[in-house]
Amino acid sequence: MRKVIFGGANTLDNYIAGKNDEIDWIRHTKEVEEIMRDYWKRIDTVILGRRTYEIAMKSSGGGGGSGTKTYVCSRTLKKVPNKKVELSSDAVSLVKRLKSEEGKDIIVMGGSLIGKSLFEAGLIDELGVNIHPVLLGSGIPLFAEMKKQINLELLECKPLKNGCVVLTYRVI
Repeated sequence: MRKVIFGGANTLDNYIAGKNDEIDWIRHTKEVEEIMRDYWKRIDTVILGRRTYEIAMKSSGGGGGSGTKTYVCSRTLKKVPNKKVELSSDAVSLVKRLKSEEGKDIIVMGGSLIGKSLFEAGLIDELGVNIHPVLLGSGIPLFAEMKKQINLELLECKPLKNGCVVLTYRVI
């Protein structure tokens, strides 16, 4: 069965973007590019929350890359301008369906609401975060308050030359 991985870049104080969707604090380096290149070899499906998709649209065209199927989960969007991107109003049903299909792993890159619903439904297998050494003080959190505790087992902790730390956990 395919693994579902939740995560992305975040600050030490748990934000994935500033109050106005700023992501200028993300430290891009060759080392990170190499890690991501290897990481994406195991992924063929990307699921984004609405706000993450809107930020991606501003910076890179919003997904739909070569060989990667992209979905946006939103209860408010009625359509997406990129024909390579599929829209879903129910993240839990979508992930259940995709998880049962053949394919590589699935990455969920979204904010706290999509994460909350998928963690609480027991659909996340792994958590991967690249923690950046910055405190924004406020912004869009990676995690929202959940109805239950989610226990994790550390699989990897890799410090990077740029001061970031890449953490990978298995959900247990």
